[in-house]
Amino acid sequence: AGVKEDSFNMLDLAEYTKNRPWWRKVFAPSSGSSAEKYNVATQLVIGGVTGWCTGFIFQKVGKLAATAVGGGFFLLQIANHTGYIKVDWKLVERDVNKAKQQLKFHSSGNKMSPEVKSRVDEVIIFLKKNVILTGGFAGGFLLGMAS
Repeated sequence: AGVKEDSFNMLDLAEYTKNRPWWRKVFAPSSGSSAEKYNVATQLVIGGVTGWCTGFIFQKVGKLAATAVGGGFFLLQIANHTGYIKVDWKLVERDVNKAKQQLKFHSSGNKMSPEVKSRVDEVIIFLKKNVILTGGFAGGFLLGMAS
């Protein structure tokens, strides 16, 4: 029996992006604000359409999640009432109190981890650079939630 060797082609993304200017323009982290690339009308349309789609999907998923959680809670109550399951309410109360204490502990410090702070700073910088796109997205999102 002959031994067959598989050969794999490897793609070096660093080299690939050097040879593709469009790739750098789209995906480079320092690609700049959308204001440098698109006019105001285009930014509003892009922001509005993506915002509307996001809002519409968010609304539909929210309804589905609320139905699932409510239905699950309803089924658990029926199962508890009919005796299929037994809930240890003392244990539930103890765990809820423990969670409250942890929330109080974390919120009293008001300290953000460096990773979270750097991400928040990145988002704020993006929002400042792309204020028209962000405004269009917010408006579209609200329209999507309403429809």
